[in-house]
Amino acid sequence: MNSYDIAVIHGDGIGPEVCGSAIEVLEAAFGGTSPLIFREWPGGAGHYLETGDGAPEATMQGCERAHAILHGAAGIPGVLKPDGTEAGVDIGLNMRTRLDLYVNIRTVKLLPGVPPRLVGVKPGEIDYRIIRENTEGLYASRGAGAVVRGETAVDMMIMTRKGVERVCRAGFELARKTDGAPADGKRRVTCCDKANVLRSMAFFRSVFDEVAADYPDVEADYSYVDAMTVHLMERPGHYNVIVTENLFGDIISDVGAATVGGMGMSPSAELGNSHGFFQAAHGSAPTIAGQGIANPYGTILSASTMLNWLAERHADGALAEAAARIEMGAAAALRNGVRTRDIGGQASTNEVTQAVISALRRPLRE
Repeated sequence: MNSYDIAVIHGDGIGPEVCGSAIEVLEAAFGGTSPLIFREWPGGAGHYLETGDGAPEATMQGCERAHAILHGAAGIPGVLKPDGTEAGVDIGLNMRTRLDLYVNIRTVKLLPGVPPRLVGVKPGEIDYRIIRENTEGLYASRGAGAVVRGETAVDMMIMTRKGVERVCRAGFELARKTDGAPADGKRRVTCCDKANVLRSMAFFRSVFDEVAADYPDVEADYSYVDAMTVHLMERPGHYNVIVTENLFGDIISDVGAATVGGMGMSPSAELGNSHGFFQAAHGSAPTIAGQGIANPYGTILSASTMLNWLAERHADGALAEAAARIEMGAAAALRNGVRTRDIGGQASTNEVTQAVISALRRPLRE
């Protein structure tokens, strides 16, 4: 059996709780013979308070050597660097640039057992992926913007042909692997931009069009970002894969998460050609940390995504089977009403964890 080194960064707030839950589920999915070797590394706002460094070099190197990275959450309100930006988020942001994690996939899927936030929408009617370009866009100015005499502040939107082309291509390749949009079954990639106003966004759309020409079997679709926030509420079933700039993707993925139960139900994967970083899309929620009530479903599903990514990279069917068991276990727990407070239940973090483990031990054919 192959073994895989998984770098674990628990982070801040509820991070250790949801990360610990995901690890427990991962180990259970292999029935006591797990090929995963978990190695813990420090990072986040708490570590910044202790050492002045939220993303230590040893952690970065450990993640660089690992087969995959599993993260809890980062950030503590009020813990800021001298320039006024958050200290805790450095661990994820630095990872994106250092490991070239240029594709950020946010899964937006309404699962059975989760109370719908949109009237009349049923499970299966929201099922799409948002791909945000993860290394460029407005966030590429992080640390490079300017504040002039306390009166003027500037950050730049940065786009490169290489960056836009590869993320758009990733979107079309992903669409080919799906069953299409819930509303009509069409494989579709939607370019979400502000091309009517910004030259950088018009450039993004022009490169999108060039890539789309290579995928005649996948429909090319378009939406301005402001309209997209409405469309995700009014016609979510139309969407299959959405490709967009970094900041826009950050915003609309939160909108999408709200339609399927909130940030606690939102797994994400940040991928490059050689590395993968997996976490739920939610923050550290320090106000509920340590109470045992955090929703671990997003991190559990991110862990399943991690296994599928590793399975594809290493042609390892055992990983793919374990991923399927975790997804089945999470779905079964939700159908049985095991929900945390944020999704209308009273279950604790540990009760969710144990319910998923109990369900995933049943045969897949069930």
